[in-house]
Amino acid sequence: MTTAANRPRVLIYSHDSFGLGHLRRCRALAHAMVGDIDNLTVLILSGSPIIGSFDFRARVDFVRVPGVIKLRNGEYTALNLLLDTEQTMAMRASIIKHTADIFDPDILLVDKEPLGLRGEAKETMEMLKARGTKLILGLRDVMDDAALLAPEWERKGAMPALRDIYDEIWVYGLPQIHDPLEHLSVPQSVRHKMVYTGYLERSVPQALPDPGLPDGVQEPFILVTTGGGGDGDQLVDWVLKAYESEMAPPTHALIVFGPFMQPELKSDFQERVDKLDNVTAITFDAHLETLMAQASGVVAMGGYNTFCEILSFDKPALIVPRQVPRREQLIRASRAQELGLVSMLTEDSAQNPSVMATAMRQLMQQRRPSKVVVPGLLDGLENVNRLVKMHLAEGRHAARKTNAARQQKLTVAQDSAVS
Repeated sequence: MTTAANRPRVLIYSHDSFGLGHLRRCRALAHAMVGDIDNLTVLILSGSPIIGSFDFRARVDFVRVPGVIKLRNGEYTALNLLLDTEQTMAMRASIIKHTADIFDPDILLVDKEPLGLRGEAKETMEMLKARGTKLILGLRDVMDDAALLAPEWERKGAMPALRDIYDEIWVYGLPQIHDPLEHLSVPQSVRHKMVYTGYLERSVPQALPDPGLPDGVQEPFILVTTGGGGDGDQLVDWVLKAYESEMAPPTHALIVFGPFMQPELKSDFQERVDKLDNVTAITFDAHLETLMAQASGVVAMGGYNTFCEILSFDKPALIVPRQVPRREQLIRASRAQELGLVSMLTEDSAQNPSVMATAMRQLMQQRRPSKVVVPGLLDGLENVNRLVKMHLAEGRHAARKTNAARQQKLTVAQDSAVS
């Protein structure tokens, strides 16, 4: 008999408080898992201030830790609380550890940050590892330029964590598109832990009623999305300048500002939109998949989730990647353009209204991603479910034995070094 105490559990940790990428990726993974595995419960630990705006399937829930944001000088500060950074980080670490202690997961899936924000998840990871919990690190297809990623990971002690703590590393992409640890000094033992899953396919939730379109939107339309919107003001500005120019694209544009766009910027943009007959704007839609599915083309910055949706809904796409502070979007978009999956404009080109307008006109004749055959491209969720089932079938007893053997080897090695 299956009781609440022995039903399988997966805990997903996502550190980020800003943007939508981490949250939407973790939500997609959680929904896929419970949709395929009976009696599985998934709990998401997240710093996102808008996680409550999203709906979750049965057997998926979340715990929100206090949010923090990264300042331009690289320091962190509390998002909403009038607490200093150290107090906020201590509170987050405590919530993470106590939640994991009580939830007692069979699998811990960590999103992107090997030890959590400023190492806040390390104690939790060590506690769960001693219990036999499988520890998995999930990486997107592109992390950053190696010249930037290497010193960051060195400072954070990421590579020792990959070597000594994690059981497996899931890369949500394909090696023929990009290796996220390319040009890094990676031990062979870490390479052996890496599993490329393919990209995470998205779909429109079946339970949603007929979504319709926002007022004023005319079909066909081009969807312009900035993700969370916190750094998407330049893309919106360049699209509006294209529509304000003499070469304005004939196809209607629907701009989604994003929930994190600064209010004053959004207000200025809305004034410009109101003067254009062929452009509509909204702030946010928790079901962006529905708009993506209805669009005839997409203009975006090319973050991981947007790229997955472009592939999933087979949309012609124009990517204008952000180049700072990370080069992730540029690397992904450049490789995708080489394969013929999308077209790309650099920031220097996109800020020219005539170039941007021409690219948006050409978008409507661009071939769809499905015309390029890449085996296993969208098998990510299916492969993640397969891996989860495999680890659950192994159980914690095998993991405890493996951990004990590793600890014994480590002790012997340390004794030998001392003698």
